[in-house]
Amino acid sequence: MNIDSDLKRIAHQEQELQFDSFDLEAAWQLGSTLRRMAAERKLGVVIDITLFSMQVFYAALEGATPDNPNWVRRKRNTVFRLFKSSYSTGLGLLKQQTNLQAKLGLTDADYAAHGGSFPIVVKGTGCIGAVTVSGLPQREDHNMVVEALAELLGKNHDELKLEG
Repeated sequence: MNIDSDLKRIAHQEQELQFDSFDLEAAWQLGSTLRRMAAERKLGVVIDITLFSMQVFYAALEGATPDNPNWVRRKRNTVFRLFKSSYSTGLGLLKQQTNLQAKLGLTDADYAAHGGSFPIVVKGTGCIGAVTVSGLPQREDHNMVVEALAELLGKNHDELKLEG
């Protein structure tokens, strides 16, 4: 893993994986896509889609743990605060050799700079929510969300995915 190349690729993902519009039907399609992927791969994950106004999709699959919902909340809070993916935030902090507490005063109890939460962005509007997966290693959580977004938005996942 090369932090600089990953940060560049994630910035590209965040630019490409934006919606023209996003409503409850789009949330259902995205959540259902993630749930199908997880079920087919027998992954014990929690999937959450939350808009700033309310939670609009939630699923926990066999193998998920009681810790996963808390990880979802903390990663989602990071996206809601910084309007970029939790993995990008974590890699940027790693590169700077710091953490959320030292840099921004954000506690580990409420924020996590670990991969798996990605901003839901509507073109011309901005970040309206986050889609989050928890239960896999952080890079895999991030990659799963990117794969589902690419599928839903008709983008080429091979051109967007992180290498390695």
